[in-house]
Amino acid sequence: MKKIATTILSNTFNKFFDSEKSSGILLIICTIFAILLTNAPIGHDYLSLWEIDVAGLKLEHWINDGLMAIFFLLIGLELEREIYVGELSEIKNALLPICAAIGGMLVPALIHYSLNQSTPTQNGIGIPMATDIAFALGVLAILGNRIPASLKVFVVAFAVIDDLGAIVIIAAFYTAKLSVWYLTSALAVWALLMVLNRFFRVMALLPYLIGGILMWFLMLKSGIHATVAGIMLAFAIPFSAKDDDQQSPSHKLEHFLHKPVAFVILPIFALANTGITVGADWLSCLASANSLGIIIGLVVGKPLGVTLFCFIAVAAGICRLPADLKWLHIVGAGLLGGIGFTMSIFITNLAFAGSLETINAAKMSILLASLTAGFVGFMWFRAFGKSDVHRIS
Repeated sequence: MKKIATTILSNTFNKFFDSEKSSGILLIICTIFAILLTNAPIGHDYLSLWEIDVAGLKLEHWINDGLMAIFFLLIGLELEREIYVGELSEIKNALLPICAAIGGMLVPALIHYSLNQSTPTQNGIGIPMATDIAFALGVLAILGNRIPASLKVFVVAFAVIDDLGAIVIIAAFYTAKLSVWYLTSALAVWALLMVLNRFFRVMALLPYLIGGILMWFLMLKSGIHATVAGIMLAFAIPFSAKDDDQQSPSHKLEHFLHKPVAFVILPIFALANTGITVGADWLSCLASANSLGIIIGLVVGKPLGVTLFCFIAVAAGICRLPADLKWLHIVGAGLLGGIGFTMSIFITNLAFAGSLETINAAKMSILLASLTAGFVGFMWFRAFGKSDVHRIS
């Protein structure tokens, strides 16, 4: 009798999965609403709303630099949990999604670079490297029991690693002007928070939150995108190695942030950043080198990179597939990885700051590519998602 391995999902993971899938549906509604308003007679007024000055920064900047720092804090907390007690806690389990994430970033980046090398849009190389967790999990949720539990964990793991890669890219390549003094000060605050955690075991959240706000301000002034402070803060907050430990400050904060991020922060981000103007030349915009690099990178490069790197890693004996996953599942996961959306739009704003026409065309390409990847991924799993699919050798 064939042995069937099962994956038992923790309560924390299930809550995370439920909030992400619901967020994906709300994001779609907000995106459609933003596009309709932008192309309506009041479109100019709608776009001007996000340009209002609030305490020295445009409202759009408060959303993209401030609220999104909270989003990245949640991503960091989820990554911390995965490293301590989740899919990434054992190196054998972690290697497969790590390889998937590396392939899913490198191949799309190479595709975009090959089409945009030595052009003004070369800076968009990071756009097709991203994966939107909310939308990817939303598609998996619609498919229900057709999807093995370990595939949900695999997709979450490689998407979170993908987001971490995006943070590194933002910090390394999208820093316009660096202030060493402010950066050093931000790192000093982070080091102090780490000392409170590691040596003094301060378990109250308040000192970390105050330090996080200060670190965000210093990072904003340093020239490195302020959202990086969110990831740094996540790893400074104490975490209990006991899964679903209600007393862990990290667990409590992650649990608290799930709904505000899913149902407030990301929808506001979508409303502020998906106001895409669909002009008479929209088709020619999609034919530009930058647009083609984004579309091909997400729709073709993602599944190709994820599958290829996983196959090489398994063939080399570096890691192995979970017992209930087949290669067709990995291909499908790669297809869903092509849903860039939130992270791709976020990087677009950094890559082409000041060039509204390029940003608009890039966002249009991201939406088209994400819709295509989501639809193809959904149809793929409708056809091949059942666990009785034969393993491809």
